[in-house]
Amino acid sequence: MVDTQGLVLTALVHPADIQDRDGAKLLIEQMKCTLPRLRTVFADGGYAGQLVDWFWDSVRWNLEIVKRTATAGFQLLPKRWIVERTFAWLSQYRRHSRDYEELPETSEAMIYVSMIRLMLRRAGKRKANA
Repeated sequence: MVDTQGLVLTALVHPADIQDRDGAKLLIEQMKCTLPRLRTVFADGGYAGQLVDWFWDSVRWNLEIVKRTATAGFQLLPKRWIVERTFAWLSQYRRHSRDYEELPETSEAMIYVSMIRLMLRRAGKRKANA
């Protein structure tokens, strides 16, 4: 899960036999106490359906589904590109190019380490320009 700037709030790496919708429930259960002021979560069409109701019933958050229009071809979907940009940032680190880790917890830790490095580099550039 990322914020509107694309920075990772929390990550959950799970086995491939768990659907992303079910993984979202696991993720939200972990973070509902961590982010008490969160009110709206944006997701793509793969998360539509019963998950929207579950979000409201369990954590009182709105789950807004970003849907494609009927127009053919590439479309820049609002909010959706934020997550894709974060994936692009993470893919710059060789550690994420393959699944080197045996444990999901190690993969999660590497995501956090990569984001820490990214934020430190940005903070350093900002300070140097000031």
